Amino acid sequence: MSIMEYIQMFPFVRYAIIVGLLIALCSSLLGVTLVLKRFSFIGDGLSHVAFGAMAIATAVKLTTNFLLVLPITVGSAVLLLRGGQKTKIRGDALIAMISVGTLALGYLVINLFAESANLSADVCATLFGSTSILTLTLTEVWLCAALSVAVIAVFILLYHKIFSVTFDEEFTAATGNRAGVYNLIIAVIIAVIIVLAMNLVGSLLISALVIIPALSAMRLFKSFKAVTLASVVISVICAMTGLLASIALEAPVGATIVVTDILGFAVCCGLNAAGMRVRAN
Repeated sequence: MSIMEYIQMFPFVRYAIIVGLLIALCSSLLGVTLVLKRFSFIGDGLSHVAFGAMAIATAVKLTTNFLLVLPITVGSAVLLLRGGQKTKIRGDALIAMISVGTLALGYLVINLFAESANLSADVCATLFGSTSILTLTLTEVWLCAALSVAVIAVFILLYHKIFSVTFDEEFTAATGNRAGVYNLIIAVIIAVIIVLAMNLVGSLLISALVIIPALSAMRLFKSFKAVTLASVVISVICAMTGLLASIALEAPVGATIVVTDILGFAVCCGLNAAGMRVRAN
């Protein structure tokens, strides 16, 4: 049976593709901003927070993990950004403390309250992604679509403000705009993206989904808008390719998508090198 026949025959595969593409699109929108503002570590820290929240949601047997994971991750984003500015603990140290603490808490909770006999498989599935992307219900697809539309709408509406705080935060503040508020919005959007992406690539691989497409696009383009658009295209193509490859090869979804992103980065680096040689001549 070919991949196309497989997609046409089974609705859950179509659901996985729709959700995967939406997550890839959303995650790539702010990747450029995170790289340029050196905020990549925030995404990594929040992914560990999401793991801890997911473990707690599993322990209390919530039917919809979003109800607990999303507010905890968003609240942590606010704490990381605001708390690091107002306390005596430096921002990077606060991120390290919260990320490691929540990761340890999550693992402890899973060990204490897990009902599954295969604990190591459950932990690996949460950290590195699992086949849960292939078991999504229609309600979960609609919830993911609604959150994705909200993320895209906020990015489009605040595009110029995000552009401004990305390149010159002090100038943005000097012109009367509240740069701190826009940084907070960026952190909240990243938290939402991380929660969306957990079922796709797992908590430890989410940063790759956000950062690698942006780095790939930077190899080919220079302007902020061009890099952002290219990042979206690269992310969507790699996610689609990785998802279909994982189905065909019966391989882990998250790892396959991230490896595809890395291969895409290598291709972009090769195109960049070839272009430099052409210009040099």
